[in-house]
Amino acid sequence: MKEDKDNLIVIESKAFAIRCIRLYQYLTDNKKEFVMCRQLLRCGTSIGANVKEALRGQSKADFGAKMNIALKEANESEYWLELLLETDYISQEGFDSMIDDCKRLIRLLTAIVKTTFNK
Repeated sequence: MKEDKDNLIVIESKAFAIRCIRLYQYLTDNKKEFVMCRQLLRCGTSIGANVKEALRGQSKADFGAKMNIALKEANESEYWLELLLETDYISQEGFDSMIDDCKRLIRLLTAIVKTTFNK
């Protein structure tokens, strides 16, 4: 197993979590938005937490289940980002940057889950 510093999904999910935390701070401080950004904070940071937990899974099934949960959290993050855009809490530019990262995570996690369960 790759070390965390060399593992793409660990790196990408942590970077996305940090971006979600920073967006949460911005939205609560500057836009006084507390509900949607809290949901994004929860699911956006959960992706990396589930990835880390999966890497120490007790079995292939445990690994796959945790990665699948991470995938579900990434999909939910996509939804909250769309709502934040469509309610004008974030700009199109901010959305485009965040959604690109989110969709990249979804692609990576989808590939991991498919590979895990098709072996």
